[in-house]
Amino acid sequence: MQLLSDRILNMATSATLAMAAKARELRGEGKDIIGLSLGEPDFNTPDFIKDAAIQAVNDNYNSYSPVDGYVELKEAVITKFKRDNNLTYTLPQIVVSTGAKQCLANIAAVMLNDGDEVLLPCPYWVSYSDIVKLNGGVPVEVATSIDTDFKMTPAQLEAAITPKTKMMWFSSPCNPSGSVYSREELRALADVLVKYPNIYVVSDEIYEHINYGSGHASIAEFDDMYNNTITVNGVSKAFAMTGWRIGFIGAPEKIARACNKMQGQITSGANCIAQRAVITALNAEPSAVKYMIDEFKVRRDLVLDLLSGIEGFKSNTPEGAFYVFPDVSFYFGKTLNGTKINNATDFSLYLLEAALVATVTGDAFGNPNCIRISYAASQEQIIEAIKRIKAVVS
Repeated sequence: MQLLSDRILNMATSATLAMAAKARELRGEGKDIIGLSLGEPDFNTPDFIKDAAIQAVNDNYNSYSPVDGYVELKEAVITKFKRDNNLTYTLPQIVVSTGAKQCLANIAAVMLNDGDEVLLPCPYWVSYSDIVKLNGGVPVEVATSIDTDFKMTPAQLEAAITPKTKMMWFSSPCNPSGSVYSREELRALADVLVKYPNIYVVSDEIYEHINYGSGHASIAEFDDMYNNTITVNGVSKAFAMTGWRIGFIGAPEKIARACNKMQGQITSGANCIAQRAVITALNAEPSAVKYMIDEFKVRRDLVLDLLSGIEGFKSNTPEGAFYVFPDVSFYFGKTLNGTKINNATDFSLYLLEAALVATVTGDAFGNPNCIRISYAASQEQIIEAIKRIKAVVS
């Protein structure tokens, strides 16, 4: 009898975590690795949030929390959705989970049956595909390219829909491309979707505040999409709270109650101290973290400027998140310092071994021509990393 399940044997390892683990391994061997692979702000959590966590400890918050989150936190989430996104939700429509990743896993578990198709505009966040497959769904990739700013068009969406289409998952700002859908672009997609009332949308908005001027729009803002959209968000990126593990959804009540039921059998409520701290974070004005966004924009411009000096790197100008996603297909078929580059995975591994710079292959995001470079690192590290990359590809 087979020891491990087919489910786990067929699941891919997260490419971002795998690259981070490889980088740590090489650091352990004494190599000077610059990590540009993880999607994690290099800032500390703001002091006013840490103070709230300390207060929660002193106030003896140490018991199980409600499965779907403290009422005070759900109220803060409702206030945030209304203030930042013009979305109106009630308490039964909010579920707080252990990070936005658990939100996505809950949604897939309660909505997908075997064979249901989920549209994934490429590039997409690495875990979407395997979360869908783990729950019996079939990921359907919709290819985009740098020439369209990595955005899916209404015509592409219409062409990808079949009688088996159950959902569409996307992120804006996008991980990994940094692309941001405008309100007009979302409306054009919505005009297609409203013709198919049985299709539901997961709108992953975890990077909403890391936006460089184009403005953020939520597809659930449209009255005709509200009841068919699950809005996913959290505090990991904007508030530099990746390890605190708090995410949340606003959803049609029936879906939210199902997620609550699922979570009750898997993890129960999220960390009680983190929840109390997040109440303070969400009740703060977004301007409280503007200093991080301002610095990310400086780094974005720095990365784009430096990459423009390297032959074979073709980049768009991302309007959000903290990644660039250059097309590096120029190098495919070439040999660099004795290493044959067949694809983006080869190229990413070559940069790790030859330049000691960790990136992530675009294959993991559904786009085999690109690599993801995170600029959630200091300007000094960015300058040195791209200097190294230029040296080993010249």
